[in-house]
Amino acid sequence: MSKQNINITHNEQAKRFETTVEGHTGYISYKERDDKLVYDHTIVPQELGGQGIGSTLVKHALDYAREHDKKVVPQCSFVSSYIDKHPEYQDLL
Repeated sequence: MSKQNINITHNEQAKRFETTVEGHTGYISYKERDDKLVYDHTIVPQELGGQGIGSTLVKHALDYAREHDKKVVPQCSFVSSYIDKHPEYQDLL
């Protein structure tokens, strides 16, 4: 499966960005704190592992933060390590 086929929706009620692939839903959840988005959990079901879905969700969430002039607090280690590997997102911290 190619990453381009991942359709991510913003579930504002649940405060998360999510995608459903083959009946399995992966998501990154957040809390709002002042002008920051605290990304606290990145959940990708085992069935969807290894397809880049977690990274795609994190990238989408970071791009969302940038578009809305929000800073990011990477409480989730997956988000933290993604930012470490992608220096272009360091300015969001």
